[in-house]
Amino acid sequence: MKSHWMCSNMVRCLGDGNTSLQKLATSIVFFFCLSDVSCNSVEQKIYVELNNTVPCVRLLNATHQIGCQSSISGDTGVIHVLESEEDLEWPLSKGPNPPYMVLLESSLFTRSIMMKMKNESNRVAGVAVVVPNTSPPEFSPHTTCPNENTGVYSDNYGPNLAHCNTTVWNPRGNGLSYEEFDFPVFSLKEDNETEFIKQCYLDHNRAVNGSAPQYPLCAMQLFSHMHAVTNTPTCMRRNDINFSINPEMVCDPLGDYNVWGSIRPYNDTVFGHKENESVVIAAARLDSRAFFWEVSTGAEGSVSGFVTLLAAAQALREVTHEAPPTRNILFAFFQGETFDYIGSSRMVYDMENGKFVIDLDNIHSVLEIGQVALHSGNNLFLHSDPVSRRNNTVNDVVREELFSSFFPNVSQPLPPSSLQRFLRAQPIPGIVLADHESAFNNRYYESFYDNAANLNLTYPSDLSPEEQLEFVTHTAESLTDVATVVARALYKQAGGDESRVNTIKADPKIVTQMLYGFLVSSNNSWFQAVMAPELKNILTCVHVLGYLGLHCFVFFCLLEPSPPEYYYLLANLTGAATNLTQSQCQKPDELPNESRQMYSYLWVQGIVPPNSTERDSFCVRASVRLTKAVSPAFELGEYASKDYSTWTESRWKFIKARIFLVASRDLEMLTLGVGVAVLFTSLLVTYFISTKADVLFSSTREPASAAY
Repeated sequence: MKSHWMCSNMVRCLGDGNTSLQKLATSIVFFFCLSDVSCNSVEQKIYVELNNTVPCVRLLNATHQIGCQSSISGDTGVIHVLESEEDLEWPLSKGPNPPYMVLLESSLFTRSIMMKMKNESNRVAGVAVVVPNTSPPEFSPHTTCPNENTGVYSDNYGPNLAHCNTTVWNPRGNGLSYEEFDFPVFSLKEDNETEFIKQCYLDHNRAVNGSAPQYPLCAMQLFSHMHAVTNTPTCMRRNDINFSINPEMVCDPLGDYNVWGSIRPYNDTVFGHKENESVVIAAARLDSRAFFWEVSTGAEGSVSGFVTLLAAAQALREVTHEAPPTRNILFAFFQGETFDYIGSSRMVYDMENGKFVIDLDNIHSVLEIGQVALHSGNNLFLHSDPVSRRNNTVNDVVREELFSSFFPNVSQPLPPSSLQRFLRAQPIPGIVLADHESAFNNRYYESFYDNAANLNLTYPSDLSPEEQLEFVTHTAESLTDVATVVARALYKQAGGDESRVNTIKADPKIVTQMLYGFLVSSNNSWFQAVMAPELKNILTCVHVLGYLGLHCFVFFCLLEPSPPEYYYLLANLTGAATNLTQSQCQKPDELPNESRQMYSYLWVQGIVPPNSTERDSFCVRASVRLTKAVSPAFELGEYASKDYSTWTESRWKFIKARIFLVASRDLEMLTLGVGVAVLFTSLLVTYFISTKADVLFSSTREPASAAY
């Protein structure tokens, strides 16, 4: 549209002046306009856009920045396919055509190789990692001691237990996710695009007998320029001093929403301490992360835990209505725990400051579900805090929470867990249920390999997607058993009727449907049935968790998000279907026995009955709520806080990757020289024609009286 407007105006401007000159100029402009129509196709002939790429992006905290970025105009390099660590010599020293864009298989995506390229970044333009469809024996880009600076252990609390002095929880961690790289790093899928890149390398770039390849060479260009730099205080300050009419933010605090619900409802407008109220908190985390943006499913790291807790909550629905326990049970699902416990620290902060429906003094105990994948031959272990258990009252309550599991044989700290943030505020009795006695069993902690395969979630090949949704896998059976144990323990801990404990059983069908929805395909009939009609399109074909929420899972957004799947799942699993119409469901306060202050009301799609094309929609009433999971540091304006998470994510304009053939430097300079020569020649010819126009384009006017 813009080029057409320019062309029409150029022709219009030539309306005055010599007629012959006008015709010549109009012809030139017409040719220019015609050629502009095909400029996009010319670009497509030069560049091959890569569509299945995912970047590493920049994150910042109170002290520094991590992640990757390109220059503002993108980084370009000659492609070199790395075949072994010894092969690094070519791009780092021997290769005659630096900088290089290094393409490597995931088996070579190691700390050793990446740090060598980081130290020679002047010869490395970027890195592309091919992520295969199969997983390596182990890989974790996280640190060996997750969240070590924001947990409960410090110089003032269990100093001998701080910084993983006694137990290294993630010994496989190589720390790559917390390094800073001055060049872009992208991931590629193992598909036709990657094969095309490799073939381009073989055809143009591969050295033969150690000799330099001949031009043209196959090159790659990566765009991932990040706006934020240095640290969180710097980027937040720059956010505040933008004087433009449309201010452009450079970073955003990581954040999302916690989801919580209780077996007895609370008035969500009445905050603070509740007299004579005792609450057992059952917690799990929702988020996970990976080196690359938005590619972490967190199968063992988070999904195993929160699916187990959701199933336990559903198993308690009937018995807690028929025989309510003396204590309330509050189910809490925390977001942002990977990044210094964002969700749990926010809930504790709200409790301390009278901004939550209960306070810390109302908490009787905490049971947290950690990684419970239960790989073959594993047991469940109960982890507790040896420091707080020195208090006899705390120790007695912890002992009451014992069930068919084992305490670790040695005195060791709590593993990384939300419970640590509660203990920072107050000595609250609590345990963390996990499948590891000391170091994590998870071989892919916080990596893109922590997927369905890591949970051994497999289906017979002859099943349709709908049949897979209903197929109860061995993994689902194992997690159902764990959910049953958790539900019974919670009911006993809340003071429930002992005679009813053995009647509590989790539903394996519910568990297998959740696993399928979270790890295989969220766009399935069961997830669609429990979602609101206006949210049906947010269900993507493959579900991805991340540190931005489920759909933003990286990232957390401060924009108002749609309520996530687990919010609707918790409501459907713990709430009750009502006879309210859609209009009544949207305005329940107009009815005498309904109250939005006590319950959430959700209009969901429902199933499609047999022999029907219309969904049987209905209204769910549940004591389920969303609360902010944004670090208190940003509420307080303490961007350099040592007590709370300060993680932010840089903004960027666009992410793009493409390949093309690049000519030699000499040919490029020759082309430039010829172009400049043609330009100046054209200017001289134009000037000459303009000055001699009256001579070159003059015509003899014939007498008007001429007769024929």
